[in-house]
Amino acid sequence: MDALTHAIEAYVSTAATPITDACALKAVELISRHLRTAVDNGKNLEAREQMAYAEFLAGMAFNNASLGYVHAMAHQLGGVYDLPHGVCNALLLPHVEAFNAQTSAARLSDVAAAMGVDTKGLTAEAGAKACLVAIRKLSADIGIPASLAELGVKHEDIPLLASNALKDACGLTNPRQATQQEIEQIFAGAM
Repeated sequence: MDALTHAIEAYVSTAATPITDACALKAVELISRHLRTAVDNGKNLEAREQMAYAEFLAGMAFNNASLGYVHAMAHQLGGVYDLPHGVCNALLLPHVEAFNAQTSAARLSDVAAAMGVDTKGLTAEAGAKACLVAIRKLSADIGIPASLAELGVKHEDIPLLASNALKDACGLTNPRQATQQEIEQIFAGAM
């Protein structure tokens, strides 16, 4: 799920380019097609090879286009609670992208299509909503917890987590800049 987050954040990044876009969307497509199989059967070498390729492409995308608030926020959860980075990303991804949809609906609709969603005839906003549903479904299918509370995150820590997330360099290329209160609301929504 970290690789999926790399790809999606790079695709909606303010530093995205046609090259990073191509890498990101192909990574999303491969992850959506092969992650469930790789998780269900770690001995499936085809699924694992395709995931390795997807991770490489996502890495190419984010190393050139950077990331966003999902990573900025996940870094804080890992630092304060010693939580797995990929799990934090997976949990936060739909919440942050719901926030970003106000400025990046068309790009999130592209991500939905890369995830296998039929977006023909959908508005950009409807495509973005379909993207969030697809992300949540993929997370659920591979056993990602549904809330930060399940991981032991405490409401009283949200102001500190949000304050530190806003200092994280990953947030600089998020497509929509947030206030402290908005980051707190995103964390609270993921609880």
